[in-house]
Amino acid sequence: MSNSMAGGAGTVTSVTNDSGVEELTAEDLGRVHLIGVGGVGMSGLARLLLTRGIPTSGSELREWPALATLRALGGKIHMRHTESNLDEVDTVVYSTAIPADHLELVEARRRGLRILHRSQALAAAMTGRRAVAIAGTHGKTTTTSMVTLVLQHCGLDPSFVIGGEISEAGSNGHHGSGEYFVIEADESDRSFLRYRPYVAVVTNIEADHLNTYGDLEGLHEAFLDFARRIEPTGFLVTCADDPGARRLAAAAREAGITVYTYGEAADADLRISEVASSTAGVRYRAELDGADLGEFTLPVPGRHLGLNSAGALLVAQRLGLPTRGIREALASFPGVRRRFELKGIADGVRVYDEYAYHPTSMTMALQTLREVADQGRLLVVFQPYRVYRTRDLRTELAAALALADEVIVMEVFGPGEVRGPGEGGLALYEAINLPEERKVFVPSWSDVPGEVARRARQGDVVVTMGAPPISLMGDELLAALAQRA
Repeated sequence: MSNSMAGGAGTVTSVTNDSGVEELTAEDLGRVHLIGVGGVGMSGLARLLLTRGIPTSGSELREWPALATLRALGGKIHMRHTESNLDEVDTVVYSTAIPADHLELVEARRRGLRILHRSQALAAAMTGRRAVAIAGTHGKTTTTSMVTLVLQHCGLDPSFVIGGEISEAGSNGHHGSGEYFVIEADESDRSFLRYRPYVAVVTNIEADHLNTYGDLEGLHEAFLDFARRIEPTGFLVTCADDPGARRLAAAAREAGITVYTYGEAADADLRISEVASSTAGVRYRAELDGADLGEFTLPVPGRHLGLNSAGALLVAQRLGLPTRGIREALASFPGVRRRFELKGIADGVRVYDEYAYHPTSMTMALQTLREVADQGRLLVVFQPYRVYRTRDLRTELAAALALADEVIVMEVFGPGEVRGPGEGGLALYEAINLPEERKVFVPSWSDVPGEVARRARQGDVVVTMGAPPISLMGDELLAALAQRA
């Protein structure tokens, strides 16, 4: 099975199989089954399909938070992987995390069912819509959420699938009635090259996923390929403050693509200034093409979130949305789950969860959390994400973690990967430039809550950070702290 691109607004996928080439819509998928449905990306797609009225099932091994919502929407969730899960199924959807020899994939091939990568199924669901695709090494989930919220606030009712949940809405996928379809476009496995967006946003380009691209040059070329897939009447939005995104903007202009830029840089089309971040949130002034747009605010802290919101502001302006509506939407932005999310307070200790796992995003998140900690200390519980990243970026990861007062390093979460000698969480722990008493390697999940309860003092901030499973630990930490009290 292979994938090819097709033209037209939102028409983004065709699938080659033994019967020839067919251009898919969501309705063509029939009864859909998603392997590993609990992950944030897959659950968002499942939610989209269910709200569109498409019979959807999924299999999981862990009770992820999203599963209750999927059941409430009519989804059939199997809490084990087995061949019988595919009974009465037409299309099986998998993600890159699912190995080729997974028993449900093997059975799907044996039965001759349609098998699609998540990005192919998502592309089929976008048929007939104008896609707004947000990509970048980091910041894409928050930017996608902000673009979605702005379009919703301005009455456009977009469809969307996001790699995180907008906090108050509690949603990461929705089938809307409007013409726009907002997606988070993942570059990690080249799947963002399956989309043909009307608007593409690139927040930044930094070294990551080099196991896929070989080197940084290969990564840059992939982002340019992504830009080349923009519809002729569409446009690219990039961050003028990021060197990688600036390089992309220049190459895209040479290729005849319309490009708009945002940031604090003097030559940005949408320029922000007077940026101020505090525990109360972020505020800045914005001007577009030299015309003053006034002040914009976010109720969540972090200069980097202000920069993300500028990207959303620029997209909305170029789509012709009213400035007042954009300003109101950003001022009400509730944040994204797993992005600076307060899980609770126990015995005077605040516990947050943060998805950051790349050194740059970790640094920005920890700088913001240090502001929040104020006079208290900052303790990080970090679960590294992927063996190759932990190996290749060990020095940078260690430098980011050294911003904390104390660090608990867990073993690497890397489904399907094999740790070689000198790789993994222990090697990262040893690279962190902190005194031995301020860092510890705790490979066993069950030992972490007790370690946090022993180390944390009243007034401290604790953050779980890194790979997806760590988001489930917050409640255990709060329970351990409460029991201590």
